Amino acid sequence: MLPDKARGFMTFTRETGHDEPPGTRVKHYREFTEPLPPERLRQQAYRCMNCGIPFCHSGCPLGNMIPDFNELVKDEDWEEALHILHSTNNFPEFTGRVCPAPCEASCVLGINEPPVTIEMIEKEIGDRGWAEGWVRPQPPAHRTGKKVAIIGSGPSGLAAAQQLNRAGHTVVVYERSDEPGGLLTYGIPAFKLGKEVVFRRIDQMRAEGVEFRCNCEVGKNVPTTELHEYDAVLVATGSTVPRPLPIPGADLKGIHYAMDFLPQQTRRVLGKPAIGEPILATDKRVIVIGGGDTGSDCVGTSLRQGCKSLVNIELLPKPPIERHPDNPWPQWSFVLRTSSSHKEGGERWYSLLTKHFEDDGNGHVAALHAVKIEWSEPDETGRRKMIEVPGSEIRIECDLVLLAMGFTQPETNTFVKDLELELEKNRFGTAIKADENYKTNVPKVFAAGDARRGQSLVVWAITEGREAARHIDLELMGRSDLPAKNSHGYDTVAAPAVMA
Repeated sequence: MLPDKARGFMTFTRETGHDEPPGTRVKHYREFTEPLPPERLRQQAYRCMNCGIPFCHSGCPLGNMIPDFNELVKDEDWEEALHILHSTNNFPEFTGRVCPAPCEASCVLGINEPPVTIEMIEKEIGDRGWAEGWVRPQPPAHRTGKKVAIIGSGPSGLAAAQQLNRAGHTVVVYERSDEPGGLLTYGIPAFKLGKEVVFRRIDQMRAEGVEFRCNCEVGKNVPTTELHEYDAVLVATGSTVPRPLPIPGADLKGIHYAMDFLPQQTRRVLGKPAIGEPILATDKRVIVIGGGDTGSDCVGTSLRQGCKSLVNIELLPKPPIERHPDNPWPQWSFVLRTSSSHKEGGERWYSLLTKHFEDDGNGHVAALHAVKIEWSEPDETGRRKMIEVPGSEIRIECDLVLLAMGFTQPETNTFVKDLELELEKNRFGTAIKADENYKTNVPKVFAAGDARRGQSLVVWAITEGREAARHIDLELMGRSDLPAKNSHGYDTVAAPAVMA
């Protein structure tokens, strides 16, 4: 018997799904979280207070109507909950798995209690929709006669493609890999986001009329001039140039970028041959440099491949367990987070600056040399300086080093150069310059997602794809029935700008 809806937060505590034990889940590459039974899942929805001012709205870049779908879950109206969720988010089953949930950081209940399990409920709404057959192709009733090319099939490109196709335009998506999905397919490991979850959405979009052209890299094996056939072009290639580590020894064998390592394992999971020289952590002493999501993914993958040892190095200091006074609710909470991969094994070392790599005498990495650092108090601009601690040098033996330090810009040596797209600097590096309407300096060419804003979150990419689609529709038709940004706004809370 469930209590009054208004008192659920006083009755139930936060509970999430059951994870398979680390010792067994590292033996496979499947998703490993078992959902809560339906009644206990409803109890979690009952914890939502349906606030008069729902700060979770401002924490979510998509403006998901979180109290609304929680209320429907309380009433066991899962189909309508899915309808509400789909009105702002094309792919809740993606964000329900891989979003860091800035909405939960803004949850009013989170002021003095664990926040509502928004991300888990979102995932279960999406998955139930597929299980019940509520997610079906929605081809447009009429075609406009307009053609749109989308370059890149990551979350931003997919969201834009689905929106534009449903508006009646003919949409062609160019993807340089052999499968659509971008980082959803080859960047995020299968144990976090099962590829069948991605491919069923791709199949839905194909059934709606979206055309995917794989193994097609515009500006290389597809001439840039082919873009002239379209009434509009959207650049959604992401920010894919990895941040380098320009120190002595960085060119030694055994040192690889994360995005050379992770896609290879996904290809093996899909039964495909790896591209390039095989990179495997099996029986190796592994060091992962970078403490964000990509670094965590390298940790989980290395453990599954059977590494001998693993150390994850982070330049920044270890975050506090609880919010610092200058990081109040409802801001994104900069606290220690332990990913599922970090729970599986390995060590995490903080405040270490890598100085150089040691050669084993045969051109292969043998060790990493680093120094401990301290951070100064912020100056008048808010910046802190690194201060090396004298006598703190450390040597870590290794056979494989994986660089997961984030990304600086989209690739610009292909169609970006051909079209003479204007670039601009941002806090991460360089991005394609586009105005508030997602227009670049080239007529009929738009940009969205990480290619436009710099490396960011999947939820932000979907948001940008949806918004760019609406502006393209307006450009082509003079009006648009595609939904505009939710009136709750997006930038009122400091959500995490990057999860490297």
